Amino acid sequence: MAEPVRDELSALAAIFCGQDEWEVLNRSEADGTVFRIHTKAEGLTDVDIPLELVFHLPVTYPLCLPGISVNSECLTRAQCAMVKEKLLEQAKNLLSEPMVHELVLWVQQNLRHILNQPETGGGSEECTFPPSITVDDGLWITLLHLDHMRAKTKYIKTVEKWASDLRLTGRLMFMGVPDPSENLQSRCGLKWKEMQREND
Repeated sequence: MAEPVRDELSALAAIFCGQDEWEVLNRSEADGTVFRIHTKAEGLTDVDIPLELVFHLPVTYPLCLPGISVNSECLTRAQCAMVKEKLLEQAKNLLSEPMVHELVLWVQQNLRHILNQPETGGGSEECTFPPSITVDDGLWITLLHLDHMRAKTKYIKTVEKWASDLRLTGRLMFMGVPDPSENLQSRCGLKWKEMQREND
């Protein structure tokens, strides 16, 4: 790791020294350094929007752009993508010098202007839902195909635990040769088991 990058990481760790503000996720001589910064920026309605910024500094950084990921429980995916795009545009102006702190300051000062652009559907970022409620992003369908299932009960418990941990609602369906002891629906090759979301 180059000395300027090491100095930049030390400075960032000192600046973002609050609880859970800074975390190094990965450090490798071959792949560079990945770290996360939690910060806040003012949104359209003068409400502070929490931002999770993940930076990947490749070994050739700062001669190349860092990888950037933007997440927030109060922004849509489209808004996060727009913020990321604007950060990368800003980063192009800062090539060849340490830039992460400048980028964080820039997004703190400019988030409301980014969200005000029509592509982001401005105004929807206000965080009015309780933390325990998940915002509905539409219907998602995921298929998990398990071959050679030996202990069906154990698999059911595992999938139900995943669904509970991830706060998913759905159905568990088994297809194949039915067990003679199972009901008529199973004899047709299908067995449904409802997985209910736990109410907090």
